[in-house]
Amino acid sequence: MLTSLLTAEGVRLAVRQGGTEGPAVVLVHGWAQSGEVWSHQLADPSFRAYAPDLRGHGASDVPADGYGDSAAWAADLRAVLDHTGPAVLVGWSYGGLVIADYLRAHGTAGVRGLVLVGAVTEIGRGRPGGATGPAMRAALPAALAEDPSVAVPALAEFYERQGRFDGPTRQWMLGTALRVPARVRGALFRRDVDSAEVLRAVDKPTLVVHGTADEVVDPAAGEYAAATIPGAELRHYENTGHAPFLEQPERFAADLTAFVARTARGAENAGVAP
Repeated sequence: MLTSLLTAEGVRLAVRQGGTEGPAVVLVHGWAQSGEVWSHQLADPSFRAYAPDLRGHGASDVPADGYGDSAAWAADLRAVLDHTGPAVLVGWSYGGLVIADYLRAHGTAGVRGLVLVGAVTEIGRGRPGGATGPAMRAALPAALAEDPSVAVPALAEFYERQGRFDGPTRQWMLGTALRVPARVRGALFRRDVDSAEVLRAVDKPTLVVHGTADEVVDPAAGEYAAATIPGAELRHYENTGHAPFLEQPERFAADLTAFVARTARGAENAGVAP
């Protein structure tokens, strides 16, 4: 089911919803993608899943600005959590940085737990939480170009190197990326964000999942997040690329379901309503 909600700024965000009961899980997609990438998780009956399209992506509004503003990303995610209630936040790739933006502004209010999947939590030259792999470095700056004759080949190669999944999925990801305006694709990279203090302040259960063969986000970024967030668990997926939930959907589903159930039990034991 596709619904929409308005942020405090008046930006309309499209939100895909799956499941009818259980704990809430908010799934934040990566750069130049959409909430539709979480189709397996949206079909999981063990929790209520919400997958927003970030501003400028998918079926959401494309405002003129806000893409380089940590406060804007935080407000967008706050609007989603106001809609869902307390939730586990799952961030894939750039989605991890959006979650860090939220934590910077709001702490862990409304957060049951965090799952970072092939994620960055920082961005900018020399930021350890934003370490990129060879596929990402090879794609830039061509993937940000307005000229499709430049952008399309770069993006096609980029999604070819995402991981081991089928051709139709790659084509869908390429098409999704091309629907994101080039100015938006570029603006997301024109940021310099240090999240060390933000990560150190996390006081919720955290699971970090990273493929050892990720060519988009260097596994070192996941290792940094896991080492910086108190008590975080790091789970490597061997011989897996940038999207473990697409390459190993059954394993990822089991890991996510178990983590969500664990956080729900923790909330119950603490006397907090689910």
